[in-house]
Amino acid sequence: MVDCVIAEDELLLRDALIVQLAGAWPELRIVAACDDGGSALEALAAHQPQVAFLDIRMPGLSGLDVAGALAEVSPRTEVVFVTAYDQYAIDAFERGAVDYLLKPVAAARLAATVQRVKARLASATPDPGMLAALLRQLGRELPPPARPEPLVWLTASAGTETRLIMVEDVAYFQADSKYTVVMTAQGEALLRKPIRELLDVLDPAMFRQIHRSTIVNLKAIASVARDETGRGLVRLRTRPETLAVSQPFMALFRAM
Repeated sequence: MVDCVIAEDELLLRDALIVQLAGAWPELRIVAACDDGGSALEALAAHQPQVAFLDIRMPGLSGLDVAGALAEVSPRTEVVFVTAYDQYAIDAFERGAVDYLLKPVAAARLAATVQRVKARLASATPDPGMLAALLRQLGRELPPPARPEPLVWLTASAGTETRLIMVEDVAYFQADSKYTVVMTAQGEALLRKPIRELLDVLDPAMFRQIHRSTIVNLKAIASVARDETGRGLVRLRTRPETLAVSQPFMALFRAM
């Protein structure tokens, strides 16, 4: 069996790809099907799969971000990018010897991709240098994602009060069941929005995901260190607590 991680934020496309892969590659075992880049990064670190199908555009970490961390997180994983971009980006994929699938995924194209990936798995290990060069090129050639204007302020509940909070004053966001804890220097409040939805509206230059359940304001970070077990820890300027950094996300901090 060949283990595989799939990352695609659109449910219908993700389910369709799972069904298509079951027919085109019966020996493939899908160990994780993720709807965002952060979950994909953690799944790759946990499962060390031979293959990953990564959507280029996802909330928070993109498929390119995830692929860029593979050298440290899961170095033996072959990448297949899933993309809606046409020929000008396809040339870059082909020069980089990395497989790609255009949305919607055609059966014939998927069959050809499966055969090429099988051949690479049988003959060699992935070349991190080649993948890194491709990612740099794609970063120059692909248009930036269409994003709404970054969130400037939000309303959150603190007991019986509703607070107006400027986003720049938030030290971090942390998932809490169906809600999100908003932590500032003054204390915590609850936001009725799941953390995954915040990834699309926060300024990526200001906020960084450090765990599947935690997003931190980069301006609020005093230091990033490791404890005696090797786990990453973020110390904050305005809060006494430390935040755990999921091991796969440490690779992203080193790339900053």
